[in-house]
Amino acid sequence: MGAVVEAKDFSTPLIRRKALSARNGATLATTVDFGEFGCFTMDEPIAHGGTGLGASPLQAVLGALCACEGVTFGRTAAEMDFIYERIAFDAAFTIDVRGRQGARGVVPHFQSVKVEARVFTDETAARLQEVVEETEVRCPVLNLIRDAQVRVDMVWIVHGSD
Repeated sequence: MGAVVEAKDFSTPLIRRKALSARNGATLATTVDFGEFGCFTMDEPIAHGGTGLGASPLQAVLGALCACEGVTFGRTAAEMDFIYERIAFDAAFTIDVRGRQGARGVVPHFQSVKVEARVFTDETAARLQEVVEETEVRCPVLNLIRDAQVRVDMVWIVHGSD
């Protein structure tokens, strides 16, 4: 018989495994196959030696950050009975390209990330702050970026409902 645990019992790891495959044909473009979710090509802009077939990998990471914040916020908001219509994200990053060009001592990843999240809701700023605090603790991509010691500026704005 299997073990029975409380829904919020976090004393035992709850490990999930996700997988994908990716192919690169000796160019700067890589196609990632997400299985049932289709394929996505990442590339570099033509000006940077790519073919411009898709977003750069760093743009994809920034997009993943916004998506992960959206998913995590949605789950957290549901748990906290926070009602909202949508979130609109605008995001940007800075990078010192010398790192990816091989300059030792210069990190090749983001130097800084800024995300502005406009939450369309009739809830108060104080209620939004409660959900945001829990969201930022739980968001895997945000914490991955922060753990890389990237300066992250997350700005959450209450925007009235439409």
